[in-house]
Amino acid sequence: MPLLTKADLQSEYSWSAIPPDDARVTGIPDSTLLNRNEGYEVLAFINRVAAASNWTGKAPGLKAERLIKTNLPGTTRSHAHVWQWLIDNWNKY
Repeated sequence: MPLLTKADLQSEYSWSAIPPDDARVTGIPDSTLLNRNEGYEVLAFINRVAAASNWTGKAPGLKAERLIKTNLPGTTRSHAHVWQWLIDNWNKY
């Protein structure tokens, strides 16, 4: 069961439908670029990080959303780099 749902997200997003096996949703490969303005991509990415990190409450997922939307440098775009940026910067924000 995913940590966050579409209703939980706090920022405005485009919700263009993409196939569920699309790499932008599955996150495979990690070199896939994350579109931080596309709700389906951000939601799937956060839920993948949440599952790998064993987050049980919504607060870390919402923090990840906020960091991605407001603090993530524009040059950090691949799933792998966004994930690493979150790890490296989690305690700074």
